[in-house]
Amino acid sequence: MDIFGFLSLVGGLALFLYGMHVMGGGLEKLSGGKLERVLEKLTSNPLKAVLLGAGVTAVIQSSSATTVMLVGFVNSGIMKLSQAIGIIMGANIGTTMTSWLLSLTGIEGGNFFVRMLKPSSFSPILALIGIILLLGAKSSKKKDIAEIFLGFAVLMFGMETMSGAVKPLADVPEFTGILTKFSNPLLGILVGALLTAVIQSSSASVGILQALSVTGAFTYRSVIPIIMGQNIGTCVTAMISAVGANKGARRTAFVHLYFNVIGSLVFLAVYMGLDSVLQFGFAGDTVGAAGIAAIHSVFNIFATLVLLPFTRGLEKLAYLTIPVTEDERQEAGRGDEFKVLDERFLSTPGYAIEQCISLAKKMAALSGETIREAIGLIGDYSQNRAELVQQQEELLDQYEDKLSAYLTRLSSQNLTEQEGQSVSTLMHSINDFERIGDHALNLMEIAAEMKKKKMEFTKKARYEMEVFGDAVTDILNRSIQAFIQNDIELAQSVEPLEEVIDDLNKEVKKRHVKRLRKGKCTIETGLVLSDIAVNYERVADHCSNLAVYMIQMEDNTVEAHGYVTSLSGKTRMRFEEMLEYYQGKYQLGAKE
Repeated sequence: MDIFGFLSLVGGLALFLYGMHVMGGGLEKLSGGKLERVLEKLTSNPLKAVLLGAGVTAVIQSSSATTVMLVGFVNSGIMKLSQAIGIIMGANIGTTMTSWLLSLTGIEGGNFFVRMLKPSSFSPILALIGIILLLGAKSSKKKDIAEIFLGFAVLMFGMETMSGAVKPLADVPEFTGILTKFSNPLLGILVGALLTAVIQSSSASVGILQALSVTGAFTYRSVIPIIMGQNIGTCVTAMISAVGANKGARRTAFVHLYFNVIGSLVFLAVYMGLDSVLQFGFAGDTVGAAGIAAIHSVFNIFATLVLLPFTRGLEKLAYLTIPVTEDERQEAGRGDEFKVLDERFLSTPGYAIEQCISLAKKMAALSGETIREAIGLIGDYSQNRAELVQQQEELLDQYEDKLSAYLTRLSSQNLTEQEGQSVSTLMHSINDFERIGDHALNLMEIAAEMKKKKMEFTKKARYEMEVFGDAVTDILNRSIQAFIQNDIELAQSVEPLEEVIDDLNKEVKKRHVKRLRKGKCTIETGLVLSDIAVNYERVADHCSNLAVYMIQMEDNTVEAHGYVTSLSGKTRMRFEEMLEYYQGKYQLGAKE
């Protein structure tokens, strides 16, 4: 092989790996986290878990990605180790789909339809479709499909380039001499494991092996140990991912390792034992791309069938490797809801966003509970309830810190347009929830001051503030329920109520100024009432923000600051109807 042949080989390898990366990324983005949610929920029995793992991995074309996701699931407490084992086995089967696709390069025949099955024939068509979609598509979904087509075309072109570059090596005795040494099982396993560990993809390393097979230097006997090694080498990705994770996640990585090591040893023992007795005639035959794909599939199916009944044994082995400590038991008892913000999920933005939404909904409910508790303190102060408000507000701060940090990291990932909008909306929303908590703390402190100084409003002022408080509670309930239930119609009912609350705020203050002039209340109570009104009005503003964010997600033409003025047609009529309804519902009564 001259320098130009070497450059072709390196270039083909680069294109092959890049194409696999692009195609895998497109498949993951197209799934939008749906596959991960399926993995999370449908693992009730081992057989179902195996089928699920195989299906998901066949779609995303990466057993490493599936296993890393499982490490994240176990680390965050979403899934138990026992549930993950079946998926790990299935993932090994699912990853063989790539090798079968790559084996299409070996198809030969003069028939038109047979020739169209060759990647060199249909890849250019996929590339053309992909580039047209990429340049002309406006939706992120079509762009993801374009990435899949282009990635596949580049992958196949890289495969063809590699195969073409190494084909002349078939006539080089030194090269074939090196390859024959791989018949030594230990050397074959070692080479396969090292290659896969370096590129961190068994699919890619098997593809490279398939490309090299065109030299005709590989036999079934020599490639079997290499494929075993490739399955062991792919465990490196999960092991690296488990570094810094909790013990459950590390056990998951070890289960993956043990499954592949034990499966490889058993398969090799059975194969070599039978070969010594039966003298397999095919063992010395030259193996092609399809033969390698077949071995890859047979091994993984064999390993799964053999070890599936021993899932509990694999689990026990993992626990023997990493025993349960007292600290771990205590930590399990305490729980940590922020564990779902696992950094391993960042590579799958759709699923990571789902976890953020789940936590944001809990934050929403907590902020509502906190502000309602604080409003209740105004007329009925209790030290225990005041302390509860303070504790809940501190927890809201934790939610805001954790979610903001995670979403900031998530925003740096390769997001679709919709995912980017979701991240932006979530960041704004959690800020509003946190600010609502701050206003709850303000109200609690005001209530404490009133209790300490034995301050009381006049009967009329108390009634007006109760009406005001009821309106704020109403808008709070509507906005939070709209967020939790993703109810756009309910969100649209928030803004007219916010308009009424603005009017209530002005009217309450105006009436209190009149009472102050008449000497019916003191300046001190007037200042307290003004502070309460300001906090009420600010809470309503944050509720309005939350509702408008949701409406914007549904219709990105809506402007946050000009929402009311932009309304027209039926939407405007409904707004006016609800405005009139709220005005009638929250009346302050006759003036004094």
